[in-house]
Amino acid sequence: MSAKSSPSASSVDRRTFLKRVGTSAVVVATVQVNAVADEISKAAGPGPQGPGAVPVTLTINGEKKDFSLEPRVTLLDALRNYGPLTGTKEVCDRGTCGACSVLIDGKLVYSCMKLAIDAQGHEITTIEGLAKYGQLTPVQQAFIDCDALMCGFCTPGFVMATTALLSENPKPTTDQVKRACSGNLCRCGTYPHILKAALKASGQDVPETLTVIT
Repeated sequence: MSAKSSPSASSVDRRTFLKRVGTSAVVVATVQVNAVADEISKAAGPGPQGPGAVPVTLTINGEKKDFSLEPRVTLLDALRNYGPLTGTKEVCDRGTCGACSVLIDGKLVYSCMKLAIDAQGHEITTIEGLAKYGQLTPVQQAFIDCDALMCGFCTPGFVMATTALLSENPKPTTDQVKRACSGNLCRCGTYPHILKAALKASGQDVPETLTVIT
């Protein structure tokens, strides 16, 4: 047999070559698809849970607490009825009044609009967690000094809103205070005193009169 027609151990015909290339491409594509699927799964978090109670661990005011909650339970409900931390008030339950405001990782959040199960792994601060060892914060003390409350039901939400503002902007203007507190409602109408309290807590001069609506 001539050298031209004799098969070689290292030779690869066109069909074999295409099969190998195709197989390699499928393997690579499968690896890539699986990697993408893993990333999507991580981003999506755990799958559907419930409808019965499931274990939920929340870090509230620096302390981890274990609950057994249905996935539909809001953070507000968990705080008030399972905490029990009743300083966070339930008023509208629709994310419009701000009485249920808490801090999650330092950011102001309506707890009635947040599921407790979704608050896992985050630092939750309620009105009860502000004062340390019986010492009121400057914001809390300013609300007392400026008589910034009547019935007091909305006060925790305003204190949390003001606390969140001053943590980001230590010297806010009056307009900035108004904007920061615009998501909170006071049916007693103590807005001028609340503005004064915010300015006092920031260490600024408090004017005798303040215009709430501009």
